[in-house]
This record gives sequence, C-alpha cells and structure tokens, in this order.
Amino acid sequence: MMSGQHQWEPNSFGYHGDDGCLYHGNGKASEPFGPKFTTGDTVGAGINYASQTVFFTKNGKLVGSTPKDVKGPLYPTIGLHSPNEKMDVNFGQRPFVFDIEQLAQEEREKRQTIIEKVSLPLSVSHWIVRSYLLHYGYKETLASFDTASGNTFPPVLPTPQENNSLDIVSYALDQRKILRQLIRNGDVDSAFKKLREWYPQLVQDDMSTICFLLHCQKYIELVMKGMLESAVNYARSELTRFFGVKYLEDLLQDCLALLAYEEPAKSSVGYLLSLAQRELVADAVNAMVLSTNPAVQNPESCLQSSLERLLRQLTACCLERRLLNGGQGEIFCLHKMLHGGKEGSCFTPVCQIH
Repeated sequence: MMSGQHQWEPNSFGYHGDDGCLYHGNGKASEPFGPKFTTGDTVGAGINYASQTVFFTKNGKLVGSTPKDVKGPLYPTIGLHSPNEKMDVNFGQRPFVFDIEQLAQEEREKRQTIIEKVSLPLSVSHWIVRSYLLHYGYKETLASFDTASGNTFPPVLPTPQENNSLDIVSYALDQRKILRQLIRNGDVDSAFKKLREWYPQLVQDDMSTICFLLHCQKYIELVMKGMLESAVNYARSELTRFFGVKYLEDLLQDCLALLAYEEPAKSSVGYLLSLAQRELVADAVNAMVLSTNPAVQNPESCLQSSLERLLRQLTACCLERRLLNGGQGEIFCLHKMLHGGKEGSCFTPVCQIH
C-alpha cells in the first residue's frame, strides 16, 4: 500500500485514466499520452526489451510507448481514488485482450529488416563456410562447395590473419578426412592403427582423453553389434584404468550402463549408439591432429571452427544484453534461431486491468 500515486515515485511510469496523461516519477510533470479510460475499459502495460520501452494498451489497442530509462526490475501497480473501487487483474493466467504475439512478431520483423540491411563483403560467408569444412576435414564436401561457388564470389585477397587461419585448418587434410571416415564407419581399430602410424604422440599415453574416447567408442561398437561378451572383456582390459578419473566419470558410467538394458537404443543412454556420438569422437580426434601443427600457438583454438566461435560470440552478446536488463526479457535460444523458430518474446506483458 502506498499513500500516493505509484507513478509519482522515482523509477516509475503511470498512465492515468482521468486525464490520459503519462506520469514518470513526478506528480507534477505529465505529458499527453492517450485517451482517457474509465469503467468497463481494459488497460494493459508491458515492456519491450528490444526497443527498451514501456508500452500501454486500451481495449486491445496500442496506446503508445515511452523510453524505459530505468535499470532494475519493474513491478505492476494500480492506483485507486475512490472507496469500493474494484478491478479484475490478468497477469497472464488467461489470454490478453491485446494481441501481444502480433506486436512481438512486428518487432522481430523490424529487427530482421535491420539485420538484412547490414552490408557485408560477399566473400565473408563463403570464407566462414569454407574454413568450417577445412577445419573438420570434409574434403569432398569442400571440393563440391568450391566447384559450386567458383563463379559466384569474386576473388578477394585474404588478410594475413585469414591466410594463417586457413593454413592451420588445411593442415593434414587428407589424414583427417580418412580418420573421420573410419570413426564414422565404426572402425575404431583402423583409426587407432592410423593414429599410431601418423601421430604416435597422440596415443602414446594410455590415460589420455583421446585414448579414452576411442576405447569407449570401440566398446560402444561392440554393444551395437550385440557382441556383449566381447564388450565386457574389452571394458575390463581398456576402460577399468579410467575409473577414478573425475572428469571422465559421467561418460564412463553411461557407457557401462548400456549393458543393463535389453534394448539399449531405447534407454536413457541410447544417445551413445547414435551417429552423433561417432561424430563427437571424430571431432575430438580431428582437433588433436590439428594441434600437432607446429604453426599452432594455442592448441585450444583447434577445438572450434571460426563459425562456431562466431555463434558463441553471438550467444554471449545476447546473454549480456539480457543481463543488462536485470535478467528480464527475451531468453535467447540459438537452436531455435538457427532453425527459423521464434527466439522467445522480447516483450513482457506486465498486466491487464479490467
């Protein structure tokens, strides 16, 4: 309970029904804002975090908005003048009279228009995709991509930094391609053989993470083939040494749990039997081979392609934007954005009063 009108307090906004004015932290200063409202009207309020504005509605129509020039959370409040006044308040427990989704869609279209107007060199997307294919050793796909785009993009002289980056991800392309194919096909023994032949330093430590991942994958392949006794024997000889290694504990437990199910593919650990798990192991091997390049100064840079670093930066920026809003507003979902879905509303409909 407050003794005065809430919008007369600092860091507050109020749309008055008696005069249609907007008040913002001052009981004396007001500005014409919209129509008056009275008994039987439905008035709403919300926050647009994309444009950083507070907006008000009346009977399903947008009245107007004002800059949200305050930090921290805002709370819905209602000012009453007379005894026995009553109202019905909707905080989202039922549909709003105002179409908030339509407003959100219009805001998304505005942002998309702004994004599409940003000028970028024609070669940027080409370079990013090409560096991704190089990074992961997709040699045939890279060749097809180069053929298909050969006459589309004008030749652009890369910067020294871009040249160095492409040289690094081009390293050992043929070997990385073969290793990926072997692991994707489930032939872990041959992958181990090639690694010992080409990069013995990567597998000389039996306790290394890369050896652990390959041994796990070999065990998984045996389970997939129904060779359960061989899987048990392999686990005893190659996986028991990793018991007690804390950061490998979860994956090791999931692998061993495969034997507990009659139909492991339908179990909670069934993800291990998918092609995605083979790809994960192939990616790890690929990164370790790239790290053997003498030109690489930071081995951790081999873990991600330029495209993935760009997407991580995008995610970090969107999370930071939400943090600046006090943790309120749009929840960024990279997966939905990449698949053309709604990112989540950038609007918070605070309340609707009838």
